[in-house]
Order: sequence, then structure tokens, then C-alpha cells
Amino acid sequence: MNKHKLAYFLLALLIISCKKEKKKEVLQAAVENSDIVSTIIKDKESFYYIDFKNYPNKKKELPIGVFDSGTGGLTVLKAIVNYDQNNNKNHESGEDGEIDFIKESFIYLGDQANMPYGNYSTENKVDLLKEHIIKDVQFLMSNKYYTDALDTMVKTDKQPVKALVIACNTATAYGKEHIEAFLKKANSNLKVIGVIDAGVRGTLATIKKDEDAIIGVLATTGTVASKGYQNTLLKFKDQLGYTGNIEVFSQGGVGIAEAIDEDLNYYNKNLKKPRDNYKGPSLDNDVKIDRTLFDIYNFDFSNSKMLCDTKELTNCSVLQINDAKNYVRYHLVTLMEQIRQSKTKNKLKSIILGCTHYPYMIEEINAILKELYNYKGKNGNYFYRDFMVKNTNLIDPAVDTAKELHQYLKQEALFNPVGNIKDSEFYISVANKDNANNIIDSNGRFTYNYKYGRDANQIQEYVKIVPFSRNNISYDILTRFQKQIPYVYQLMQNFNYQNPKTQHLSEKSKI
Repeated sequence: MNKHKLAYFLLALLIISCKKEKKKEVLQAAVENSDIVSTIIKDKESFYYIDFKNYPNKKKELPIGVFDSGTGGLTVLKAIVNYDQNNNKNHESGEDGEIDFIKESFIYLGDQANMPYGNYSTENKVDLLKEHIIKDVQFLMSNKYYTDALDTMVKTDKQPVKALVIACNTATAYGKEHIEAFLKKANSNLKVIGVIDAGVRGTLATIKKDEDAIIGVLATTGTVASKGYQNTLLKFKDQLGYTGNIEVFSQGGVGIAEAIDEDLNYYNKNLKKPRDNYKGPSLDNDVKIDRTLFDIYNFDFSNSKMLCDTKELTNCSVLQINDAKNYVRYHLVTLMEQIRQSKTKNKLKSIILGCTHYPYMIEEINAILKELYNYKGKNGNYFYRDFMVKNTNLIDPAVDTAKELHQYLKQEALFNPVGNIKDSEFYISVANKDNANNIIDSNGRFTYNYKYGRDANQIQEYVKIVPFSRNNISYDILTRFQKQIPYVYQLMQNFNYQNPKTQHLSEKSKI
């Protein structure tokens, strides 16, 4: 090799080395410790920056933002888009046969890549949860999204929003005050509506002012741990003048929402035997399946809906739930056992569905409650009838959330005069494969240990937010949407087939 070639070779090595160092510096900058709130407000170079000075506050034509940790919040959106309790001409009380939000468009976000939110408190990562929640808000207020998981260039033609609905109980419990503090710091007057206050008002409306009763709360473990419903119930009870003895019993529904959204740590329809990465109730972990209650659980073992390590199902040494209804069975029995063992003289009158996924299971919940009401022990006596009314009220906070949203738009004169609900948009988060820090499994999802092992304040793009499609929502989930939230499903289809943001999707990947 002559001197000139050697010089060129050494120069090339130097350039490559510099590029590697530069890339390393960029990567380090991407995970530099910083508060997400300060980043959004102050860091003009950040992906998450929002120019609040020029934010179009209270512009009537803007859409309304709705977010959840996954697809459960679509049950809240269902209540909103089907809401007809007012006259559309003057917005006064009284249904007129036309939905109240017919001229409003919505932008929905399901942060499925980071769900379930209910587990962050259990894993002592509430700060990380709050960061995810603020990022959800940032997305809805910003103009950025990706067209799909493989897109490397961010698009900037999304509209900001004129109001926020937190369609997630856990995010409301841990994040509503945090969001409001963030907006105050940013000098933003954006309205934030959460589902917990609305749900409590709806629940108390089913009870007489002097009535003794038990209210059950079926929610995620995070919502239960926050005591959001319990504290709000007791606060409103006193404020509204309820004098009866109202008791609150809460049950953290580990696995229900996860099975509905097909989180593989809790549900995998392709399995025939137990797996190592299971996170739901079992015979020997903290969330325990009680062998003495097998007859009451009445689990459905067909089609691998329960996974056992032996052929003889009664002799399982490893037993795992692998079906959403079986999760519901486990948690309703556990709730009734709490009440029975408390020796209370009151009866369960209402259950708050404290997770937006749970309304998908209303038929199953009602059927299981009826089973438990009629269940007799070996002595022939009813086991739970002294502790529950015949027909337990199931409270879905979504309708009261729609009511509060309507009242706000009326109060602030923010109804869109020229909009169209068919312009609504639907987005979901997916693991960002372009972030070298992410640990992603063969299914394209974060591993459990990585998801809950991350720390707050390492500001980076863990996820990409993309439109709903068959690439990121399974056929089974879409079928459930079509059956249980048909109007929302129509709006999804309209977004997929008529919106320029989704024209890149092939016919096979569209909803």
C-alpha cells in the first residue's frame, strides 16, 4: 500500500470513527436525564416540544382528544359518540334523536405498547407511568405521528385538540392532577375530564340518601392501590349529603384488561400448556387461585381456557388462566369472598367497572353474578345471598363522562359549528424498533421486564404512534369492536379508508 492510499485509508477510518462517536453522542443525548414536562415546554430541539405560545386555545373547530392505555377507552368513546341527552339546536336538556356530538371530531390514542398501566404502581414505577401519561397528552396536543411502524420520518399534519378526556381509570387516578399541573405550568387552559369523578356520581345516584349499601370497585391493581374510587366516593358521599352506612370493597382485576387486549403475559390463544412468563393468578403466587373455591370459580377448561401441567385437571400443580371470562370469574369470586369474610350486615348493591376494558365483559359479569347469587354450598344453603342484592347495578362511568364533556362545551361555547364526527381519527402506540435501547420480543412488543424496568426521565421515543390497522390490532379484537362498539367501528373504518393519513396502508392491513 503506497503512502497516498494509506493516508486515504487512515482518513476513512477516522471519519467512520467520528461518525460512530457522533452516533453514540446522539444516542446518549436521546436518553439524557430530563423531566418530560420541562422538555415539552422548554426544549425546542426535542421531539416532544410544543409551542404553547401559539397553541390554538379554545378554537371551536379543533377535535377532542381521548386517550387510554389500550383499546378499553373506546368504550368511553362509544358512550360519547352515541350520547343523545340534549337538543342540538340549543344544547338544552332533552334528547332530539340526533347524537349530541354529531359535529365534533375525536382523536383517540391507545398506548397499547406501554399497557397495562395498572401494573406500574405494583412495580414501583409510578413516575414512569406519569411520564407515559404526559406523553399521551403531548401526542394529542401536538401535530406528530408516524404512518406505520416502519416509517422513519415523522408526519406533522395532525391537528391539536381543544379538550382532553382521560378514558382510563388508572391514568385518571395517577395522572389527572399531574396533567393539570403540567398544563398550568405551560399556561394552557385546556380542559381535562377524567372518568373517576363521573363514575362516582353515577354510582351514588343508584343509592338512596339514607341507604346502607356496599359498593364494589372492580378495577386494575393500580387504580385500586391509588384508592381513587374509594376516596372520591367518601368525599362525594359527604358533599352530597348521604347519611347511610356505605362500605367500599375493591378488587384489582389482574389479567382481565390484559386478556381483552391480548397481552401475551396473561393470554395466548395458541398455548396448550402453562408457560414461564405468565403473570396472572395461579396456585402459588401472590394473586392466588384457592383450591377450596374451585367449585365456586366454575372455570371453563375447554379449548385451553385454563392451562394445566397434567392431563387430570383436578391434580394440577401449575394452573394458569387463559381466557377473559375465567379472569372475571376469579375476580368476582374473590370480591364476594372479601365481603363474606368481613361479616358485614350490608349487601353489595353496585359494582363500578373501574377499568374501561370491563364494559366489554358486561354480559359475562352479569351472568357470573347471577351464578354466585344462586350458588349453594354443600349444606344446601345459599353461600353469598346474604351479602348481595339479586340484581347488582353495574356502573359504567363512560355515560357520566360524556355528560361532563357536553356540559363543558356548552359552558365555554366550544361546540364545532361546521365539523363532522366522521373526521375522527384513531391511533395506537407500537414499540419503536428504531430505538436501539428498546428490548423487544419476537412478537414486536416490549418484554415485561423491560417495560416495567425502565426509569422515568430518560427522555426518548420508546414508541411510535401510528393509525389503527390490522397490523397492530388483531382480527379477534376487531371482531369484538364490530359487535360491541359498532358506531365507533364505523368511524374507524371511515378513518382507514378515507383519510389521507392512512392511504399508504394496503387493503390487507386496513381495518
